[in-house]
Amino acid sequence: MISENFLEELKQKVSILDVASSYVKLSHRGRNWVGLCPFHAEKTASFNVYPESNSFYCFGCGEGGDVISFVEKIENLSYLESLKFIANMAGINIDLNGPELEKEKKEADKKRRILQINREAANFFYKELWRDSFEAENARQHLKKRNFLKKTLIHFGIGYSPNDRTALIKYLLKLGYAAEEIVAANLAYNSYGKLSSRFAGRVMFPIIDQKGNVIAFGGRTLDPNTKPKYLNTSDTLVFKKSMHLFSLNFAKKERSESLLLVEGYMDAVALHQSGFKNTVATLGTSLTDYQARLISTIAREVVICYDSDQAGEKATEKASVLLRREGIKVKVAHVPKGKDPEEFLRISGKDASIKFKKILNNSKNDVEYKLIREFERIDTETAEGKIAYLDRAVKVLSDLNNKLEQEVYASKISRITGVNKSTILDQVERRAKKIRKSFRFKQMKKISLSLEKEEMSVKKSGAESLRTSKAEGAIIAYIVNNPEGASNIFSKLPVECFCSEINRKIYSVIHKRLELGKGLSFQSLSADLEQEDKARVAKYLACENLRNSSLEDVNGYIKTVLYEKEKHKVSDLCNVSDDEIINYINKLRQLKR
Repeated sequence: MISENFLEELKQKVSILDVASSYVKLSHRGRNWVGLCPFHAEKTASFNVYPESNSFYCFGCGEGGDVISFVEKIENLSYLESLKFIANMAGINIDLNGPELEKEKKEADKKRRILQINREAANFFYKELWRDSFEAENARQHLKKRNFLKKTLIHFGIGYSPNDRTALIKYLLKLGYAAEEIVAANLAYNSYGKLSSRFAGRVMFPIIDQKGNVIAFGGRTLDPNTKPKYLNTSDTLVFKKSMHLFSLNFAKKERSESLLLVEGYMDAVALHQSGFKNTVATLGTSLTDYQARLISTIAREVVICYDSDQAGEKATEKASVLLRREGIKVKVAHVPKGKDPEEFLRISGKDASIKFKKILNNSKNDVEYKLIREFERIDTETAEGKIAYLDRAVKVLSDLNNKLEQEVYASKISRITGVNKSTILDQVERRAKKIRKSFRFKQMKKISLSLEKEEMSVKKSGAESLRTSKAEGAIIAYIVNNPEGASNIFSKLPVECFCSEINRKIYSVIHKRLELGKGLSFQSLSADLEQEDKARVAKYLACENLRNSSLEDVNGYIKTVLYEKEKHKVSDLCNVSDDEIINYINKLRQLKR
């Protein structure tokens, strides 16, 4: 069993500031640190780290908690895995025996079984590709037409899933895996009581994490009439497609400060074969915040080489924004004639690698790429065209946070269009101000809606006033920050007087810990709270950091809560004497003062 003392010692040795700053660029602001939230997309920093309470809270998305919560969320780990992660950072051995960890152990065992099943499935698919059969020969010929060498197929563990939707299932069942485990790995689904393989008649690409585990598969159909062309493993206990990149395990070994980012498995495999071994691919979705953050841990520069169609250009723009936000230098490579990298290499002959290298050498940074693309789309020989181009160019520059970059590109635009640089920069600033104003309005609207939802939630949970709920939250935060005054507060405000059911539950946990002589700091308290409640207490602490309540303020909060509680007794006054009613009204008046 992991003792509470051990958990507190662990959290004290591993500061939330140290952990969070390795994922988020933080700036010092007063007693806390602020940065862009790693859990949702934002342009204005609302993610706060509080070293004093060892907590974090985002005012934008509501995520909050302690250092364990942060690691759970950012690394997509279970509680047990997060403890191991943090203990490893602190250089502490952790004993994981005890009944309280049984649930975590069961989940860890399920993950281990899925990884084993995936490894066996990868072996099965690989053997199927080299079987002496018409199906396998057809798959091999398909890959041969794409110029993939046998050593490349072996290197990536590429295989084939047969049309027989029972073959893999029989193979795995024979190895001793249960039907529900095969379904949990998303290798099969239950159809009218019978298992059917998810993948059939497809070239199979194992997706391998940085530890060398097969975590999922991507399958490409050989039949042009079969949809979708690519089919991926759905999210499982060991895989979330928004959090992984194909061939990152190989690209990382190159120790290059630059990565080449492409859209598909075929592109990545073809580029690796051609010597561009620092290539990674997204998994059927556009780049995500998490993937961008993952890339930032191993590369300083990324060259985006997506398809040249409209969807590819849109994906390029989104990826460049996310990568820039992580402080990565971004370039965009444009493959001519609308070809994707794999197709370009296939049709370019012996010198394909040299020709592709030239494309990479000619790549433009993301801003230049956008300005060139806009220029190519518009006829700038006409006055209307020139104005249209300037409008779009101003939009591109107003999205930049760096004034020096704006100055440099404004000079280039001025030379192209003949329009004065200062005029361009004036328009950029006007648009930037408009964007900031619009963003603030949207943020205020978002906060307003959030408060409305919270008020409704508060009413449903038993409290009629948002003011009362805020008072309860402030009391909880004050106790956590000033545990020495807890006994005095509980003597004035018993647990049953809390109106909000959620706050009452948290207040009750604090009271129980007080009676048992346990610590009341957020680090100690979080051991007895569920994640949702930890996030709520983190929010109260974040608000208290802005408010900095005095003991006099707390007495006011107590009065507010007691007044609300007394109001609820009105419905019970129908059968009491006039004297009792008068006494009750006088009591209410005293509380309201």
